Amino acid sequence: LFRVFKKTSGNGHIALYLGKRDFVDHVDSVEVVDGVVKVDPSGLNGRKVFVYLACAFRYGSEDLDVIGLSFRRDIWIQYVQVYPPVDGNATKSPMQESLLKKVGEQGCPFSFKMPTNLPCSVSLQPGPNDAGKACGVDFEVKAYLANTASNPDEVIEKKDTCRLMIRKIQYAPANNKSGPKADISKQFMMTDKPVNLEASLEKEIYYHGDPITVTVKVKNETSKVVKKIRVSVEQLTNVALYSSDTYTKTVCSEEFGETINANSTFEKSFQITPLLSNNKEKRGLSVDGRLKDEDTHLASTTLSQGDKEMQGIIVSYKVKVTLMVSGGGYV
Repeated sequence: LFRVFKKTSGNGHIALYLGKRDFVDHVDSVEVVDGVVKVDPSGLNGRKVFVYLACAFRYGSEDLDVIGLSFRRDIWIQYVQVYPPVDGNATKSPMQESLLKKVGEQGCPFSFKMPTNLPCSVSLQPGPNDAGKACGVDFEVKAYLANTASNPDEVIEKKDTCRLMIRKIQYAPANNKSGPKADISKQFMMTDKPVNLEASLEKEIYYHGDPITVTVKVKNETSKVVKKIRVSVEQLTNVALYSSDTYTKTVCSEEFGETINANSTFEKSFQITPLLSNNKEKRGLSVDGRLKDEDTHLASTTLSQGDKEMQGIIVSYKVKVTLMVSGGGYV
Protein backbone atom coordinates (compact mmCIF):
# COMPACT_ATOMS: atom_id res chain seq x y z
CA LEU A 1 0.00 0.00 0.00
CA PHE A 2 1.22 3.48 -0.81
CA ARG A 3 -0.29 6.91 -0.98
CA VAL A 4 -1.22 8.20 -4.45
CA PHE A 5 -0.82 11.86 -5.37
CA LYS A 6 -3.21 13.00 -8.10
CA LYS A 7 -3.89 16.25 -9.96
CA THR A 8 -6.57 16.57 -12.67
CA SER A 9 -6.60 19.24 -15.37
CA GLY A 10 -9.35 21.86 -15.36
CA ASN A 11 -11.02 20.31 -18.40
CA GLY A 12 -10.84 16.78 -16.92
CA HIS A 13 -9.11 15.31 -20.00
CA ILE A 14 -5.82 14.42 -18.26
CA ALA A 15 -4.86 13.48 -14.71
CA LEU A 16 -1.35 13.19 -13.28
CA TYR A 17 -0.54 10.41 -10.80
CA LEU A 18 2.62 10.02 -8.67
CA GLY A 19 3.34 7.37 -6.05
CA LYS A 20 5.56 9.70 -3.99
CA ARG A 21 6.79 13.29 -3.94
CA ASP A 22 10.23 12.95 -2.33
CA PHE A 23 13.06 11.66 -4.52
CA VAL A 24 16.47 10.95 -3.02
CA ASP A 25 19.76 12.18 -4.47
CA HIS A 26 22.42 9.61 -3.53
CA VAL A 27 25.19 11.98 -4.79
CA ASP A 28 26.32 9.57 -7.53
CA SER A 29 22.75 8.96 -8.77
CA VAL A 30 19.21 10.27 -8.25
CA GLU A 31 16.03 8.21 -7.87
CA VAL A 32 14.06 8.01 -11.11
CA VAL A 33 10.92 10.18 -11.15
CA ASP A 34 8.16 7.97 -12.52
CA GLY A 35 4.40 8.24 -12.72
CA VAL A 36 1.35 7.81 -14.92
CA VAL A 37 -0.94 10.18 -16.83
CA LYS A 38 -4.57 9.16 -17.36
CA VAL A 39 -5.67 10.40 -20.77
CA ASP A 40 -9.21 10.80 -22.17
CA PRO A 41 -8.53 10.84 -25.95
CA SER A 42 -11.99 12.26 -26.77
CA GLY A 43 -11.05 15.74 -25.59
CA LEU A 44 -7.65 16.13 -27.27
CA ASN A 45 -8.80 17.54 -30.65
CA GLY A 46 -5.71 16.23 -32.38
CA ARG A 47 -3.30 17.47 -29.70
CA LYS A 48 -0.76 15.30 -27.91
CA VAL A 49 -0.08 14.83 -24.19
CA PHE A 50 3.35 15.76 -22.86
CA VAL A 51 4.92 15.68 -19.42
CA TYR A 52 7.90 17.72 -18.30
CA LEU A 53 10.09 17.67 -15.22
CA ALA A 54 11.65 21.05 -14.47
CA CYS A 55 14.15 22.21 -11.87
CA ALA A 56 13.70 25.97 -11.59
CA PHE A 57 14.92 28.91 -9.55
CA ARG A 58 11.96 31.08 -8.56
CA TYR A 59 12.51 34.74 -7.80
CA GLY A 60 9.07 35.29 -6.31
CA SER A 61 5.38 34.85 -6.85
CA GLU A 62 4.25 34.00 -10.40
CA ASP A 63 1.30 36.40 -10.20
CA LEU A 64 3.80 39.29 -10.19
CA ASP A 65 4.76 38.35 -13.75
CA VAL A 66 2.84 41.19 -15.41
CA ILE A 67 5.47 43.32 -17.11
CA GLY A 68 7.11 40.69 -19.28
CA LEU A 69 9.79 39.80 -16.73
CA SER A 70 10.24 36.15 -15.87
CA PHE A 71 10.23 35.41 -12.16
CA ARG A 72 11.49 31.91 -12.85
CA ARG A 73 14.58 30.52 -14.49
CA ASP A 74 14.73 26.90 -15.58
CA ILE A 75 17.97 25.27 -14.45
CA TRP A 76 17.09 21.94 -16.11
CA ILE A 77 14.02 20.73 -17.98
CA GLN A 78 13.15 17.51 -19.82
CA TYR A 79 10.07 16.68 -21.90
CA VAL A 80 8.48 13.33 -22.80
CA GLN A 81 5.47 12.56 -24.99
CA VAL A 82 3.08 10.14 -23.30
CA TYR A 83 0.13 10.16 -25.76
CA PRO A 84 0.09 8.93 -28.43
CA PRO A 85 2.75 6.67 -26.86
CA VAL A 86 6.09 6.68 -28.67
CA ASP A 87 7.76 3.70 -26.95
CA GLY A 88 4.98 1.20 -26.32
CA ASN A 89 7.18 -1.54 -24.85
CA ALA A 90 9.14 0.50 -22.31
CA THR A 91 9.88 -1.34 -19.06
CA LYS A 92 7.55 -0.26 -16.27
CA SER A 93 8.64 0.17 -12.67
CA PRO A 94 6.72 -1.58 -9.84
CA MET A 95 5.36 1.86 -8.86
CA GLN A 96 4.02 2.41 -12.40
CA GLU A 97 2.50 -1.08 -12.50
CA SER A 98 0.60 -0.28 -9.28
CA LEU A 99 -0.54 3.11 -10.61
CA LEU A 100 -1.68 1.57 -13.91
CA LYS A 101 -3.84 -0.94 -12.00
CA LYS A 102 -5.52 2.01 -10.31
CA VAL A 103 -5.84 4.18 -13.43
CA GLY A 104 -6.89 1.50 -15.92
CA GLU A 105 -6.50 1.28 -19.69
CA GLN A 106 -6.21 5.04 -20.17
CA GLY A 107 -2.98 5.20 -18.16
CA CYS A 108 0.25 6.28 -19.91
CA PRO A 109 3.50 5.79 -17.95
CA PHE A 110 6.45 8.23 -17.97
CA SER A 111 9.80 8.48 -16.25
CA PHE A 112 12.66 10.98 -15.90
CA LYS A 113 16.28 10.47 -14.97
CA MET A 114 17.79 13.56 -13.36
CA PRO A 115 21.47 14.43 -13.72
CA THR A 116 23.59 14.44 -10.56
CA ASN A 117 24.56 18.13 -10.71
CA LEU A 118 21.16 19.63 -9.86
CA PRO A 119 20.68 21.38 -6.51
CA CYS A 120 18.26 20.02 -3.92
CA SER A 121 14.94 21.61 -3.06
CA VAL A 122 15.74 24.77 -1.08
CA SER A 123 13.65 27.82 -0.13
CA LEU A 124 14.90 31.22 0.95
CA GLN A 125 12.99 32.18 4.09
CA PRO A 126 10.76 35.20 3.47
CA GLY A 127 10.73 38.16 5.84
CA PRO A 128 7.80 38.63 8.28
CA ASN A 129 5.98 40.99 5.86
CA ASP A 130 6.77 39.22 2.57
CA ALA A 131 3.76 37.82 0.71
CA GLY A 132 3.51 35.18 -2.01
CA LYS A 133 5.65 32.20 -2.86
CA ALA A 134 9.16 32.03 -1.39
CA CYS A 135 12.20 32.30 -3.63
CA GLY A 136 14.25 29.17 -4.07
CA VAL A 137 14.85 26.02 -6.08
CA ASP A 138 11.92 23.73 -6.73
CA PHE A 139 10.98 20.78 -8.92
CA GLU A 140 7.72 20.46 -10.83
CA VAL A 141 6.12 17.63 -12.81
CA LYS A 142 3.57 18.98 -15.28
CA ALA A 143 1.31 17.21 -17.79
CA TYR A 144 -0.28 19.28 -20.55
CA LEU A 145 -2.05 19.19 -23.93
CA ALA A 146 -0.15 20.73 -26.84
CA ASN A 147 0.78 20.23 -30.48
CA THR A 148 4.51 20.25 -29.73
CA ALA A 149 6.49 19.71 -26.52
CA SER A 150 8.02 23.18 -26.19
CA ASN A 151 6.98 25.68 -28.85
CA PRO A 152 7.24 29.15 -27.24
CA ASP A 153 4.59 30.48 -29.65
CA GLU A 154 1.98 27.87 -28.73
CA VAL A 155 -0.46 29.07 -26.09
CA ILE A 156 -1.26 26.36 -23.54
CA GLU A 157 -4.28 27.23 -21.42
CA LYS A 158 -4.29 26.54 -17.70
CA LYS A 159 -7.32 24.22 -18.03
CA ASP A 160 -5.19 21.98 -20.28
CA THR A 161 -2.48 21.41 -17.63
CA CYS A 162 -2.05 19.65 -14.29
CA ARG A 163 1.06 19.72 -12.13
CA LEU A 164 2.52 18.41 -8.89
CA MET A 165 5.50 19.81 -7.02
CA ILE A 166 8.10 17.26 -5.91
CA ARG A 167 11.25 17.48 -3.80
CA LYS A 168 14.79 16.34 -4.42
CA ILE A 169 16.37 15.56 -1.06
CA GLN A 170 19.70 14.22 0.18
CA TYR A 171 20.42 12.13 3.25
CA ALA A 172 23.77 12.48 4.94
CA PRO A 173 25.99 9.43 4.36
CA ALA A 174 26.65 7.31 7.43
CA ASN A 175 30.25 7.74 8.49
CA ASN A 176 32.23 7.91 11.70
CA LYS A 177 34.89 10.27 10.44
CA SER A 178 36.39 12.58 13.02
CA GLY A 179 35.45 16.21 12.67
CA PRO A 180 37.58 19.01 11.27
CA LYS A 181 40.20 20.88 13.29
CA ALA A 182 41.62 24.38 12.80
CA ASP A 183 44.17 26.49 14.66
CA ILE A 184 45.41 30.07 14.61
CA SER A 185 48.03 32.11 16.41
CA LYS A 186 47.69 35.84 16.88
CA GLN A 187 50.12 38.38 18.25
CA PHE A 188 49.07 41.70 19.75
CA MET A 189 50.87 45.00 19.92
CA MET A 190 53.27 45.30 22.85
CA THR A 191 53.51 41.52 23.22
CA ASP A 192 56.26 39.34 21.81
CA LYS A 193 54.39 36.03 22.14
CA PRO A 194 51.01 34.97 20.69
CA VAL A 195 47.67 33.59 21.79
CA ASN A 196 47.25 30.13 20.24
CA LEU A 197 43.72 28.93 19.58
CA GLU A 198 42.69 25.47 18.36
CA ALA A 199 39.08 24.44 17.72
CA SER A 200 37.82 20.99 16.73
CA LEU A 201 34.53 19.16 16.18
CA GLU A 202 33.96 15.63 17.46
CA LYS A 203 32.46 14.41 14.16
CA GLU A 204 31.97 15.45 10.55
CA ILE A 205 28.18 15.14 10.16
CA TYR A 206 25.41 16.56 12.36
CA TYR A 207 21.71 15.93 11.86
CA HIS A 208 18.93 18.50 12.28
CA GLY A 209 18.56 19.33 15.97
CA ASP A 210 21.85 17.70 17.01
CA PRO A 211 23.91 19.70 19.52
CA ILE A 212 27.33 20.54 18.08
CA THR A 213 30.21 19.98 20.49
CA VAL A 214 33.16 22.32 19.88
CA THR A 215 36.38 21.64 21.77
CA VAL A 216 38.44 24.78 22.34
CA LYS A 217 42.12 24.72 23.36
CA VAL A 218 43.92 27.97 24.17
CA LYS A 219 47.56 28.61 25.01
CA ASN A 220 47.82 32.22 26.12
CA GLU A 221 51.50 33.21 26.09
CA THR A 222 50.77 36.93 26.40
CA SER A 223 50.25 39.24 29.37
CA LYS A 224 46.63 39.82 28.27
CA VAL A 225 43.54 38.11 29.66
CA VAL A 226 40.94 36.32 27.52
CA LYS A 227 37.60 37.52 28.95
CA LYS A 228 35.01 35.70 26.83
CA ILE A 229 34.66 32.97 24.20
CA ARG A 230 32.06 33.20 21.43
CA VAL A 231 31.05 30.07 19.48
CA SER A 232 28.86 30.56 16.42
CA VAL A 233 27.56 28.67 13.38
CA GLU A 234 27.26 30.43 10.04
CA GLN A 235 25.20 29.34 7.04
CA LEU A 236 26.84 30.06 3.68
CA THR A 237 24.38 30.19 0.78
CA ASN A 238 25.91 30.29 -2.68
CA VAL A 239 23.36 31.39 -5.30
CA ALA A 240 24.93 30.20 -8.55
CA LEU A 241 22.89 31.49 -11.47
CA TYR A 242 24.01 34.32 -13.76
CA SER A 243 26.94 34.94 -11.43
CA SER A 244 27.95 33.39 -8.15
CA ASP A 245 27.02 35.28 -4.98
CA THR A 246 27.57 33.96 -1.46
CA TYR A 247 25.49 35.14 1.49
CA THR A 248 26.57 34.47 5.06
CA LYS A 249 24.08 34.43 7.96
CA THR A 250 24.73 33.50 11.57
CA VAL A 251 22.21 30.84 12.62
CA CYS A 252 23.48 30.29 16.17
CA SER A 253 25.82 32.26 18.44
CA GLU A 254 26.57 31.94 22.14
CA GLU A 255 29.04 33.70 24.43
CA PHE A 256 30.69 31.94 27.35
CA GLY A 257 32.22 33.96 30.20
CA GLU A 258 35.43 31.95 30.49
CA THR A 259 38.53 33.73 31.78
CA ILE A 260 41.96 32.64 30.53
CA ASN A 261 44.68 34.39 32.47
CA ALA A 262 48.03 35.55 31.11
CA ASN A 263 50.58 32.80 30.51
CA SER A 264 48.14 29.96 31.02
CA THR A 265 46.46 27.18 29.06
CA PHE A 266 42.80 26.26 28.77
CA GLU A 267 40.75 23.40 27.31
CA LYS A 268 36.98 22.98 27.37
CA SER A 269 34.12 21.70 25.20
CA PHE A 270 31.08 23.85 24.44
CA GLN A 271 27.73 22.81 22.98
CA ILE A 272 25.52 24.86 20.69
CA THR A 273 22.44 23.80 18.69
CA PRO A 274 21.41 25.66 15.52
CA LEU A 275 17.63 25.51 15.05
CA LEU A 276 15.31 27.09 12.50
CA SER A 277 12.87 27.90 15.33
CA ASN A 278 15.42 30.42 16.67
CA ASN A 279 15.81 32.06 13.23
CA LYS A 280 12.22 32.56 12.06
CA GLU A 281 12.67 36.32 11.50
CA LYS A 282 15.79 36.09 9.33
CA ARG A 283 14.95 36.95 5.73
CA GLY A 284 16.90 35.08 3.05
CA LEU A 285 17.96 32.17 5.25
CA SER A 286 18.13 28.88 3.31
CA VAL A 287 15.70 26.21 4.52
CA ASP A 288 14.98 22.73 3.21
CA GLY A 289 12.31 22.71 0.51
CA ARG A 290 8.78 22.04 1.71
CA LEU A 291 5.53 20.93 0.13
CA LYS A 292 2.65 23.20 1.16
CA ASP A 293 3.05 24.71 4.65
CA GLU A 294 4.62 21.82 6.54
CA ASP A 295 7.47 22.35 8.99
CA THR A 296 11.01 22.24 7.72
CA HIS A 297 14.61 22.69 8.89
CA LEU A 298 17.60 24.86 8.18
CA ALA A 299 18.77 23.79 4.72
CA SER A 300 20.97 20.71 4.67
CA THR A 301 24.53 20.98 3.43
CA THR A 302 24.69 20.38 -0.33
CA LEU A 303 26.65 17.21 -1.11
CA SER A 304 28.23 17.00 -4.54
CA GLN A 305 30.57 14.79 -6.51
CA GLY A 306 34.02 16.22 -7.08
CA ASP A 307 34.23 19.42 -9.09
CA LYS A 308 31.00 19.12 -11.03
CA GLU A 309 29.48 22.52 -11.60
CA MET A 310 26.17 23.03 -9.86
CA GLN A 311 23.60 25.73 -10.44
CA GLY A 312 20.88 27.01 -8.17
CA ILE A 313 21.46 27.18 -4.41
CA ILE A 314 24.44 25.50 -2.73
CA VAL A 315 24.52 25.47 1.08
CA SER A 316 27.33 24.88 3.58
CA TYR A 317 28.04 25.65 7.23
CA LYS A 318 31.01 26.98 9.20
CA VAL A 319 31.69 26.92 12.94
CA LYS A 320 33.56 29.96 14.27
CA VAL A 321 35.30 30.42 17.62
CA THR A 322 36.24 33.95 18.71
CA LEU A 323 38.26 34.93 21.81
CA MET A 324 37.60 38.38 23.29
CA VAL A 325 40.84 39.69 24.79
CA SER A 326 41.35 42.46 27.34
CA GLY A 327 42.13 45.80 25.71
CA GLY A 328 39.60 45.25 22.90
CA GLY A 329 41.45 42.66 20.83
CA TYR A 330 40.10 39.34 19.60
CA VAL A 331 41.35 36.08 18.07
